[in-house]
Amino acid sequence: MEINDLTPAESRLWRAFASGTDVDFRAAGSSAADSDDPAHGGTWGPERTVRASVLRALLLDGPREDGRVAALSLTGARVTGQLDLQYATVDHPVRLRHCHFDEAPRFYGARLRELNLSESVLPGLISHAVRVEGVLRLTRARFSGTVRLAGAEVTGSLYLESTRIETQNTGTPDGEWPVLQLNQAVLGADLWAPGLRAGGEVRLTGARVAGTVNLNDAVLDRPGGTAVQAETLAAEADVLMRRADVRGRLELRGARIPGRLDLSHARLANPGNTALRASSCAIGELWLREGPAVQGALNLRRAQVDVLFLQPEVVPAWVQLNDLTYTSLVPHEPAQRRLPMLEKGDSYLPFTYEQLTASYRRIGDDDAARLVQLAKQRRRRRTLPWYGRLWGHLQDIAVGYGFRPLRAGGWLLSLLAVGSVVYGLHHPPPLKPQEAPGFDPVFYTLDLLLPVISFGQENAFSPEGGYQTLSYVLIVTGWILATTVITGLTRTVSRQ
Repeated sequence: MEINDLTPAESRLWRAFASGTDVDFRAAGSSAADSDDPAHGGTWGPERTVRASVLRALLLDGPREDGRVAALSLTGARVTGQLDLQYATVDHPVRLRHCHFDEAPRFYGARLRELNLSESVLPGLISHAVRVEGVLRLTRARFSGTVRLAGAEVTGSLYLESTRIETQNTGTPDGEWPVLQLNQAVLGADLWAPGLRAGGEVRLTGARVAGTVNLNDAVLDRPGGTAVQAETLAAEADVLMRRADVRGRLELRGARIPGRLDLSHARLANPGNTALRASSCAIGELWLREGPAVQGALNLRRAQVDVLFLQPEVVPAWVQLNDLTYTSLVPHEPAQRRLPMLEKGDSYLPFTYEQLTASYRRIGDDDAARLVQLAKQRRRRRTLPWYGRLWGHLQDIAVGYGFRPLRAGGWLLSLLAVGSVVYGLHHPPPLKPQEAPGFDPVFYTLDLLLPVISFGQENAFSPEGGYQTLSYVLIVTGWILATTVITGLTRTVSRQ
């Protein structure tokens, strides 16, 4: 391209490129003036307008100056036409800040040294499979179309602080295209996006992030659909979503997060459907705390979590905990506050009770562990046929399924007192008067109640009428108490 073909604004940029000098078209260099807002860039005149073809010519074959590093550094310009660098290799930094783009730039398959589009306004970005040797900055940029970074490789960090992406484009019969596509992307450092606002799906499926994924204070809005699609996401540090507002499904199935998945103070809302799905995940720490109750289902099936920081107030009305394993459950709460969570599933899941029991035992709270085991037996009872439920009720009333052994002593003492008083007032006649020992109402009652021990009283005396009926009741009750005590003690010992 000949310099004679350039406008004054383009000529200024052409001359600055060779030395990497920044060209700023803003009024007095201030970005605060309304006239400098890139959202109004469509009205900017030729004095701050640059054709995309000129930018392309500079980046591919621009002038050089000995001893200086050439760079495209442009601020406050309107870029007309499409900046098409598909499959291009650009060895110069590209900084296009506070700019207004009439058309979505195209960097598909390009190899760039650095790309900075911070605080610019764009109708979209087409950058599938782009490789950036450094950082990719889209800080506070505003997009009215899809940002396509699927398969991108960035050796540094991707910055999306306070970036806004809103689009009405539809691409499939099932709904919108993801407004931010980072599926299969590889980031050598962080995905830094606090305050990101996305009016549609954010797709992170299969992405690999060597550092932290920061979505603190993000607003991710796709009601009734998937707001964040991050299946098999691999982040080598933390995934932070503190105070995030997620309207739609947060999909993390199969993610690998060795650090912390922090959803503290977050609002997760997908009424009538799954709000958070973290099934089959491996997570160091999962924090769900200090926020409103999740609106929608919480799915943690088959997840492996080292530390589960879960406050009962955050747990929704429907949870799926099949095969969830965790080493530690915090904060420490009484069993009565944890047990309702296990009742919110669709079926009886013994493993969930065993996990909760184990977490209490690890911290030495054996009383809470026994309460959980008792609740497990009562929940199991509802799945049994009528005769099983009847026997379960007897065990529960008698000794609390063995977790309340003192109840058996109370029942025995009560029945012993009744039998001793009744038979003390009315001695049963002896079977063989010449051979019968002296009658003792206390030991006679004990003989009836205790099925194994014999004091020689039961076989020596034979009550009649109602007293005989009472003896049968004492014998049957004694067998029931003995059986339930043995069953309960066996169960208790087997859990140790």
